[in-house]
Amino acid sequence: MSNTKKTFGKAVPQQNQVLKASESRRNLEKKIPKIFLKAMPLRDLSDITKIRQEIKSGNIIILKVTPLATKSIVDIKKAVNELCDFVKNINGDIARLGEERIVITPTDIQIWRERPISPEGQIPTAT
Repeated sequence: MSNTKKTFGKAVPQQNQVLKASESRRNLEKKIPKIFLKAMPLRDLSDITKIRQEIKSGNIIILKVTPLATKSIVDIKKAVNELCDFVKNINGDIARLGEERIVITPTDIQIWRERPISPEGQIPTAT
């Protein structure tokens, strides 16, 4: 016999079915790792290690580059190039957010970029 009772012609789940559903929902929540969006400053080249760890953990980083950029343009270029290489190797993504920030995503999370509109006002096609 089924684990449901008929009420007004509709099947109503019994208590043990409701418990099984809530248990499976809890188990699913435990299996899915949480992804955080974190804002971090880049003050020194040594911060790159922590940024890499956060990205490897699956977190998305909004990186404020101004603190390092005010100290050394050479260091900021080195840091950005190093992060670009790292992101490329893990199949993540990186993009600039204005003048002061960079967003970095972990593996398989891509950043949407609007396609540029041609001078005629039409979106270019692949033809």
